[in-house]
Amino acid sequence: MIKKTLTVLSMSVAYFVNAQDLSTLKNTADVHSGTGLMGSSKYNAMAGSMGALGGDFSVLNSNPAGIGVSIASEFSGTLAIRSNNNSTNYSGQSLNYKVNDTDLGNVGGIAVFPIETSSPWKFVNVAVNYSNESIENYVETAGNSGLVYDITDGTGALIDQLSFDGHAYNRYGRVSKMSVGVGANYNNNIYVGAGLNFHNAALDQYDTAAFVDNSGSVDVYNKQYSPFSESSDGFSASVGVIGKINPQFRVGGAIETPTWWNISRLYSEYENPTDGTYGEDRKLSSPLKATLSAAYVPNKNFAINVDYTLGLTKPSYKVYGGAETELNNFFDNNYSNLSEVKVGAEYRYNALRVRGGYGFASSPFDSVNLQTIANNGTVGNNSYNDLMVGKRNLIGAGIGYDFKSFYIDAAYQNVSSTYSNPFIQGSAANNTGYFSDNYIVNSDASIVSEVENKRDNFFITLGWKF
Repeated sequence: MIKKTLTVLSMSVAYFVNAQDLSTLKNTADVHSGTGLMGSSKYNAMAGSMGALGGDFSVLNSNPAGIGVSIASEFSGTLAIRSNNNSTNYSGQSLNYKVNDTDLGNVGGIAVFPIETSSPWKFVNVAVNYSNESIENYVETAGNSGLVYDITDGTGALIDQLSFDGHAYNRYGRVSKMSVGVGANYNNNIYVGAGLNFHNAALDQYDTAAFVDNSGSVDVYNKQYSPFSESSDGFSASVGVIGKINPQFRVGGAIETPTWWNISRLYSEYENPTDGTYGEDRKLSSPLKATLSAAYVPNKNFAINVDYTLGLTKPSYKVYGGAETELNNFFDNNYSNLSEVKVGAEYRYNALRVRGGYGFASSPFDSVNLQTIANNGTVGNNSYNDLMVGKRNLIGAGIGYDFKSFYIDAAYQNVSSTYSNPFIQGSAANNTGYFSDNYIVNSDASIVSEVENKRDNFFITLGWKF
């Protein structure tokens, strides 16, 4: 059957990332530019706030100077049990989806090398940290039978009507990071460090919508350029320093370069002039990041640390054509520099350790004006300050016990965020709508649902000191 184009009545023209699937923007922000990777149970319980404390190889994620704080070699592995739940609300309906994942989330160690001379340099330490996590995410939005679209032929004659029956973003994949770092202790007052970071991400992304025609048949439509698969690897480097102001107070600072990603992508394209699978390679630079830290250690039993991370640049694609130019224009106009604050504390009583932490990350996007379709089918302009990736709150807690040569730690994290989820938009002029074997659905406006994401993460670490 010859495909027909969906005509949406009473819809004005609006421009919004015409040639790009919105999931590409979301993945750029939270997969390739985010700070979400976990570490050991100690690190996770303290919300990753250890930038001026150090003493754990996971601190390579924030400040490699923390490697120089360690005075004993150690090795550990962490079992990660994660639960990711999305609750999507639209048109008075709510849909929930939950996915569980268990794997070896973190492994690493520190090798301590004391300097047996009269030099003020006390230790030179080497550390390795490897973390990986699932980025599987399924967001399903309920249908709305009140949104009915007329299907016309080239002459404008009515041939069918479609009612909106639901939408889903579906992403499978994993992201990992391996860091190798060197840290040194100068006179037990200044600690310096540097690290090399090797990143990897692999994902499969789907963007589908369902419509019901006049016969009652349901047909599933794929967004132009989806489904797609990506395999990517990246590299970044970091340097840091920690200094003691006095025995109780210390401060730290670190810089991490952009991650330079090489992305290989296979995607589906429809009517070019026929349907087919195509490939492309992209190069992406994620934001340059700076972290400032401060810690208070009043005695051997208690320590508290505060980290603040700020993105100094914006994501940038190397331009090979119009698609990369459009992506860069969007980030230039709508990306808000990464801002994240984390607070973590540890209390020790003999061999027992009790830990807690809190983290807050701002939305990576500024307020964006978007043309949207209301539940009753009317079209208007609305502003969203939580588009695709919202503010994130993290609460951590944990305990540990030190058996001298061996130790065991456990941690729990609750991570929550709420964001606006746009879909359906696709321009006829750019051939970026939704496609099935029968029709093409084009719309200059987006439907927007609200997504509440909650993640419950549990970690168990077994470690050996030597």
